[in-house]
Amino acid sequence: MILYPVVILAGGLATRLRPITEKIPKALVEVGGKPFIAHQLRLLHFHGMRRVVISAWYRGDMIRDYVGDGSEFDMQVSYVFDGDKPLGTGGAVRRALNHLQEPFFILYGDSYLPCNYEEIQAAFESSAQPALMTVYRNEGKWDTSNVEMRGGTLVKYDKNDRSPAMEFIDYGLGICQPDVFKNIQDGESTDLADIYRDLAQEKKLAAYIVQQRFHEIGSHKGLRELDEVLKKDSNHFLFKEKP
Repeated sequence: MILYPVVILAGGLATRLRPITEKIPKALVEVGGKPFIAHQLRLLHFHGMRRVVISAWYRGDMIRDYVGDGSEFDMQVSYVFDGDKPLGTGGAVRRALNHLQEPFFILYGDSYLPCNYEEIQAAFESSAQPALMTVYRNEGKWDTSNVEMRGGTLVKYDKNDRSPAMEFIDYGLGICQPDVFKNIQDGESTDLADIYRDLAQEKKLAAYIVQQRFHEIGSHKGLRELDEVLKKDSNHFLFKEKP
């Protein structure tokens, strides 16, 4: 299977990781002996991805200087930048559309996700929906749950209006058709979470339940946890859920 390209959203200020991120972007924070994005690209490459669009803002030039055109990772990497002000996660994806003519994965720039990308793409294609969200049965353990599932179907996603029925959480990986962003103007600031919420209300958001827990470096706690695991064995998560 030829996998879709992936947009990596790496434009945030990473205020929760300060003082580490006062002079570098979150993507370049060292974890397991390397900048985080090196681990992220290695994981994506192993699972068959070769085309990446990195969306950056805060110190994004440093990410471009480190990753370059992606040849060092055997990948084709291009870049989009928010400009003078942040566009939000939704606006950042909209700007990346100039590099995309087909469905694409969307990955948060602080997420390390050892999941089965081929199965997720197959689930999206069979769903006949314009978008898919990966979800994990969280039950409030790793972060605040924000997804309600019923009979394997996503019935509600909302980061603000939460309910006890929400036992799942947005895993941090999605797939969208480009048309999902057709009503957003380039340069308009919007949140991807709001787009997902509206799609869920319209019953246009498919879901794929991931069994392997997510890891993240958006917090000092998450950074320490992933650092410990990768220092012990950098391949620990690499082969999880790969056919």
